[in-house]
Amino acid sequence: METEPIITNNAVIDGVESPILMMHDPRSLSIDGNSNDMIISRDDDELQGTTKLTSPSIHNANTNPHTILNNCGSGGNEERKKKESSASYTFEREQCIKYFEKWSEQDQLEFTEYLLSRMCHYQHGHIDAFLKPMLQRDFISLLPKKGLDHVAEKILSYLDGKSLKEAELVCKEWQRVVADGVLWKKLIERKVRTDPLWKGLSERRGWGMYLFKPRPGEQHPGHSYYRKLYPKILQDICTIEANWRMGRHNLQRINCRSENSKGVYCLQYDDQKIVSGLRDNTIKIWDRNLLQCYKVLTGHTGSVLCLQYDDKVIISGSSDSTVRVWDVETGEMTNTLIHHCEAVLHLRFCNGMMVTCSKDRSIAVWDMVSPTEINLRRVLVGHRAAVNVVDFDEKYIVSASGDRTIKVWSTSTCEFVRTLNGHKRGIACLQYRDRLVVSGSSDNTIRLWDIECGACLRTLEGHDELVRCIRFDNKRIVSGAYDGKIKVWNLQAALDPRAPSGTLCLRTLVEHTGRVFRLQFDEFQIVSSSHDDTILIWDFLNCSPTDGAIAPGTAVGPIAEEELHQ
Repeated sequence: METEPIITNNAVIDGVESPILMMHDPRSLSIDGNSNDMIISRDDDELQGTTKLTSPSIHNANTNPHTILNNCGSGGNEERKKKESSASYTFEREQCIKYFEKWSEQDQLEFTEYLLSRMCHYQHGHIDAFLKPMLQRDFISLLPKKGLDHVAEKILSYLDGKSLKEAELVCKEWQRVVADGVLWKKLIERKVRTDPLWKGLSERRGWGMYLFKPRPGEQHPGHSYYRKLYPKILQDICTIEANWRMGRHNLQRINCRSENSKGVYCLQYDDQKIVSGLRDNTIKIWDRNLLQCYKVLTGHTGSVLCLQYDDKVIISGSSDSTVRVWDVETGEMTNTLIHHCEAVLHLRFCNGMMVTCSKDRSIAVWDMVSPTEINLRRVLVGHRAAVNVVDFDEKYIVSASGDRTIKVWSTSTCEFVRTLNGHKRGIACLQYRDRLVVSGSSDNTIRLWDIECGACLRTLEGHDELVRCIRFDNKRIVSGAYDGKIKVWNLQAALDPRAPSGTLCLRTLVEHTGRVFRLQFDEFQIVSSSHDDTILIWDFLNCSPTDGAIAPGTAVGPIAEEELHQ
C-alpha cells in the first residue's frame, strides 16, 4: 500500500542533499541487517543536524512517520550513548516528537511497541522502572477533589494500625483524609466490637465512653486523642500478655469459711458479682469489688455441686439429686426439677435448652420454655459410670465419665455419634467449642481432641494429681488440679505438633492450700475455688512488676466422695 511521502529532514545521499523518504509500514524494514536494510546513523563530525543515510537499495519512495522514531531509536547503542547530549540528538528528538504527537493513538501505540521490540534487555529494565510511577494513581488524593471524601475514608478505614500510621506519612492529603474521617477512632471501635480483650480494656480503663455515637449532651475528643490512645492501648495489651507469661498478678482472696463449710465446689462470675456453690448446701453471691457476701440462697438439702446463671436465672445442681431454678435478682427459688436418681454433677444451659448429668450414669436433655416451665426432652444413656461433666452447642452434646470415655451426641436428634478413647482413668472435666474438646482426667493428663474425627491431637502432662477443672479460650488453656496448682498452657503451641512438650506450660500458679475444684478465666483474670474454703482472684491487669505467685501450699485431707465420681 502506498501513501504520500513525508519529508522529514535533509540527508546526504551519494553526495547529493535530498529529503529522506520513509516507507509507510515500519514492519517492512528488516531488523536482521540484511542488504535491504536502511541504516541511519549520525556522522561523528556532524554538527548541523543532518543525517547520513547508507542504503544499498530503497524499496519504496512512499514513507510513513512511524519509521522516523524507529530509526532514531535503533541506531547502535554505543553511538547513542556517545552522542546522547549532542545538539543533533536534541534536534532529532524534537522532530520525532512533533510527528509522534500528530499520529493517532493507535498509531502511537503500534509505533511504541515496535520501538520497544528493538531495544535490548537493559533498556527494557530502564523503561520499566521509568513507567512504574507513571502507572500509579493516587486515588486517595483524587477522590476528595471529586467530592468523594467518604469513599477515600472508607478505603483507609480497612487498614490496621501499622498501615494507617504509614498512610498518614504518604502526604498531607492522606493525613487530612485520616484526620477528617476520624479513622483512628473508627479503628479502635472496630477492635472493641470484634476483640474481647479490647472490649474489656475499654470498660476497665474508661476510654470506652469516648467511642461510638456520643449521647445527647456529650462531646467526644478530637482526632488527636484517638491517635495517641491507640499506641497506649497496644502497650497495655503487651503488658497484660507479659503478665500472663511471667505469672505476675495481683491476688485477691475471699474467705468462704463457715461453720458447715468444707469447700467451694463451683462458681461463675462477671464484673459485678461472683456466684458460688458450697458444700454447706448454700449458694452465696459476693460483691466483686467489696469481696463481701450480700446474698445467700438456701433450699438444697445437699452440697451444691454445679451452677450456671444468666441475666434472669441461676440454675444449680446438687448431691440431693435435684436441679433448682432461682431468680437472679431476688434470689427466690422458682422451680425444682426432680428427675435424676443420684447427685447432679454438672449442668449447662443455653438458648432454651439445658443438659444435666448425674452419678446415675445418665444425661438429661431439657427444653426451657420459661424459668417455671422446663420440660424433659430426652434421656441419653451409654456411659458405664457416673457422668461427671457435659457441654454442648447447636451441633453436639459432649459428655465425659468415670468410665474413661468422652461420648458425642447429636444436639438436634440426641442420637449417639462417637466415643473418644484415650484417657487411662476417669475423666473429671472438659470444655467443648467449635471442633476442639479439652479434657482433664484422674490419670493426671489433659488431652486435646478433634471432635469431628475423634483424634487426640495432644496430651499435656504436668499436674501431679487429678485434673479437676479446665477452661480454654483462643490463646490459653487454664487447668486446676488436686495438687493445688493452677497451670496456664499455650493453646496455639499445643495444637502445633512440632512444638516441644516442654514449652507448652507457660506458668504454674500456686496459692491454694487445697484441691482446686473449679475455675473460670477471661483476658484479665482467673477466678478459682478450692477445698480450702477460698475463692481466689488472680488479676493480671492491675499488678506491679513484683507481684507473683508465692511458695507452693500443702494439700489438705481427702475430699468427700460425693464431690466427684471417677
